[in-house]
Amino acid sequence: MFDRLDDIVAHYEELMQMLNEPGVTDDTKRFQKLMKEQADLAPIVETYTGYKRAKQDIEESLMILEEENDEEMRDLAKEELSDARRRVAEQEQELKILLLPKDPNDDKNIILEIRAGAGGEEAALFASELYRMYVNYAESQRWKVEIVNLSESGIGGFKEVQAMVTGKGAYSKLKYESGVHRVQRVPETESGGRIHTSTATVAVMPEAEEIDVQIDMNDCRIDVMRASGSGGQCVNTTDSAVRLTHIPTGIVIYSQTEKSQFQNKDKAFQLLRAKLYALEQEKSQNAQAQERRSQIGTGDRSEKIRTYNFPQGRVTDHRINLTLYKLDKILNGDIQEILDACIAADQAAKLAKMSDTEN
Repeated sequence: MFDRLDDIVAHYEELMQMLNEPGVTDDTKRFQKLMKEQADLAPIVETYTGYKRAKQDIEESLMILEEENDEEMRDLAKEELSDARRRVAEQEQELKILLLPKDPNDDKNIILEIRAGAGGEEAALFASELYRMYVNYAESQRWKVEIVNLSESGIGGFKEVQAMVTGKGAYSKLKYESGVHRVQRVPETESGGRIHTSTATVAVMPEAEEIDVQIDMNDCRIDVMRASGSGGQCVNTTDSAVRLTHIPTGIVIYSQTEKSQFQNKDKAFQLLRAKLYALEQEKSQNAQAQERRSQIGTGDRSEKIRTYNFPQGRVTDHRINLTLYKLDKILNGDIQEILDACIAADQAAKLAKMSDTEN
């Protein structure tokens, strides 16, 4: 590990030299690439520098304890030794996490798809609440959310909704949200006061660029039609809605939120690319099934990941055995504690696997 860290420091210093060269900003693409690489390596270099400083502090403290007879100086050296050993242990663990292979999709925007599952109208209401939860969280991160397609139920719920979420680190933070979300509560339509269980499925897909997925237009059928449902001026009065069918996979995308047929078509293709990219990822994960099972779920729609229990005011994430009694805050978008716990659990699983491999 330390040979690798020394190589990273040497490369980081080379990057800094290149960034200080005259005229480096003349080539915008090269400059942006160098800046991104430098920003990615900076946390590793900073932590490694702190680690080496703490190791040096240990050596100096031990030297004082060997040579010094003054009790006050020895007490200070013992305190410094204890603190330095603590810092070494913490920074060594942090370095291991920083050196874990990075998910290449972490910096990407996402396509968020929520569908009502079992439970009829109650499931549709729950799907709309989940969507608002993610919108509120996105706003707290200063991300942009744009609806691609929305199918509403009769009482204000969502049968399904697809939206683009644009912002730094969107996939890295929300990728653990894919799966089945379950709600337990007494529906407003229930006169007997019985608790019902309903579900909604969430899919978080990284936005795929054209370079990631090549789509053969001969495999696609495009139909245009008048938008349905609620809409503003022009939305429901022109043939602006687009239905995109990918014949080989049977994937059908419906986009109607924009006034322009061209904009709806563009959004439909963005969603199709994301779905095809997700299919390719799923094939790759299935080929590495054992490794996939050892990590926190990040894509299986059939996996029940979380329960929202209204009578008890609790939210339980079943993958990491985390229960929080702040359901209202969570549904209002306060999900950072859950996301952090999922990230930490995933990192711990990967570190354990790395340790088994080394042994």
